Amino acid sequence: MTTATTSRAYAVARLERLPAHGVWSPVLTPVTADYAIDTGRFLQQARWVLEQGCHGLALFGTTSEANSFSVEERIGLLDAVIEAGIPADRLMVGTGCNAITDSTELTAHAASHGVHRVLMLPPFYYKGMSDEGLARAFGTVIERVNDPDLRVFLYHFPRLSGVPITLGLLNLLAARYGETIAGVKDSSGDWDNTAAMIERFPQLAIFPGSEIFLLQGLEAGAAGCITATSNVNPSGSRAVWDAWTSDDGSAGERQELATAIRRALETEQPVPGQKWLIASERGDAAWKTVRPPMLELGDAQGAALIEATHAAGFDPASVAIG
Repeated sequence: MTTATTSRAYAVARLERLPAHGVWSPVLTPVTADYAIDTGRFLQQARWVLEQGCHGLALFGTTSEANSFSVEERIGLLDAVIEAGIPADRLMVGTGCNAITDSTELTAHAASHGVHRVLMLPPFYYKGMSDEGLARAFGTVIERVNDPDLRVFLYHFPRLSGVPITLGLLNLLAARYGETIAGVKDSSGDWDNTAAMIERFPQLAIFPGSEIFLLQGLEAGAAGCITATSNVNPSGSRAVWDAWTSDDGSAGERQELATAIRRALETEQPVPGQKWLIASERGDAAWKTVRPPMLELGDAQGAALIEATHAAGFDPASVAIG
């Protein structure tokens, strides 16, 4: 066995020891004409992305329109997901809210179903809060839920939240709560920040928020990626993962394709854009609906999106089910 092969085998074994790893999908939340959650279509989409190769589902992240739904709606959908037989160990549930009481309720509810991985935004209304203040907010939720199996993944998305997850905050939380602090989803788009988190906290599962950084991340010690566009191109990200973990020599080429498709999808807002693609290719116009304040794509925008993704090497028909 060569040194390179041994090194790759060690890196893959390390991934298995992290609190989570792989390609995770923040599942889109379809809604009805009156903006209620469409549970049937949601379950169909959740099963499809798993069948297409995603290791797990991140429910109620940004792509899921989480902050457009109430605590009660989010609880109801998780109940339906569990009742439908989707395994709890393949779920990570977004539970971070402005009010610590809401975050506690959502986190405790997830844990009651055996879903111990939660993805938590910081309280994001008040800006310029100290690391100590944010640590106290996260810590209050952890202490109130009081579950030794709880694993908290912090959600760093400063462009939208306006409240960063700093290295100093991670230091505080890791020191106080040990293995309960399990990882970070870094949606900053700043590779230097992601790399700093990986280097400083090797025990944590650091997930870039885009497949653009998947191969680069794996080579640096990241856990994989949690990526919005896995709702329409899950197999593209999984192909990068499989090529890297098997060391078959094709990871670079597969990464180039996944990146090109991601760039094409970014020509429109990710939620209405991906919903439009799904609606078009499944012949299911109900998928186009988004909850205000978002707006649906127009037909001309949708046609341009299909053209852009096709030029990038993506077959939009691959989104179809059945």
